[in-house]
Amino acid sequence: MQPALLDSLDFSVVRDLRKREGLTLDALSARCGISISVLSKLERNQNPVELETLYRIARAFGLSASDLLSLAESVAAHRKSATRYRSGPFDFEKLSFQGIDCFHATAKAGGSLTHPEAHGDDHEICWVLRGRIAITLPRERHELAAGEALKFDAMLEHTYEILEDAELTIVHLTKQHRF
Repeated sequence: MQPALLDSLDFSVVRDLRKREGLTLDALSARCGISISVLSKLERNQNPVELETLYRIARAFGLSASDLLSLAESVAAHRKSATRYRSGPFDFEKLSFQGIDCFHATAKAGGSLTHPEAHGDDHEICWVLRGRIAITLPRERHELAAGEALKFDAMLEHTYEILEDAELTIVHLTKQHRF
């Protein structure tokens, strides 16, 4: 690994995972077959990690190597500002991070929108904060009131109908494809 890349990875997350599971360094070492000294140095970011080591430690926690690497690289928080726009009867504020789009929406009664936004292969969650809406999918229709939510496959044709002035939180989660 290049020094700049190593500086951006924080493997103290291994310590956090180990402590969360109530494991000592000795117990983790026995579980993954990596020496205590290598684990200790890795937790203190004193050694570059080899791919084999990353894989074995990840498996000890029931993770993939890419999951562990992602945790090591995402220790810092990511701050963004919302963008505002209008689509059909909805006024949206949208925030996007890798794998997730979050929408805050308001709409007046009587409006409707079919397949509201361009979707990838996502799960969609709609949580009604205020008012009432109906979501129609190919073979079903759901009426939701404040405090209720619905999760569905966003690739399905769907329509939002606003039954009462409404405020919603809509989340698109990218589906994970693991083979």
